[in-house]
Amino acid sequence: MQQEFRASVAAPDQRVFAVLADLGHYDDLLGIVHQVVPDATTAVDGEPAWWVTLRAKLGPLARSKRLRMVRTVHEPDQLVRFERRETDSRQHSAWTLEARVEPASGGEPASEVTMALDYGGRLWSGMLDGVLQGQVNSAAANLARLAQSPTPS
Repeated sequence: MQQEFRASVAAPDQRVFAVLADLGHYDDLLGIVHQVVPDATTAVDGEPAWWVTLRAKLGPLARSKRLRMVRTVHEPDQLVRFERRETDSRQHSAWTLEARVEPASGGEPASEVTMALDYGGRLWSGMLDGVLQGQVNSAAANLARLAQSPTPS
């Protein structure tokens, strides 16, 4: 499953990127992200890692999933990518989340954000489609609020 979301955010691109580059903010951005906890260990190349708990409910059907995500790409103020990197020796479905931030054209400080989610499994596919589509507008508003705060928290 691959999904791409675009949103205009009423905040400068550097501030928006600062929020998106730290997975620790995502539980304040997306309702599907229930909890994010930094992993005490770091990944290859010293990039940070997080334990992410996803929860989704669609009608009577509910799912929960815990993933270890690592920031694998970090191009300041422009591009960040997180990928699933578990520490056990088992085979896992791929999860990749990429966020690209560009300054919006126009006079006001604003940003254009493109987020892409790629999930290689099947269990969550149908549920994620509907749940994520419904959260795009609130995520953009949450992102603007966090990026406009004195220090993103």
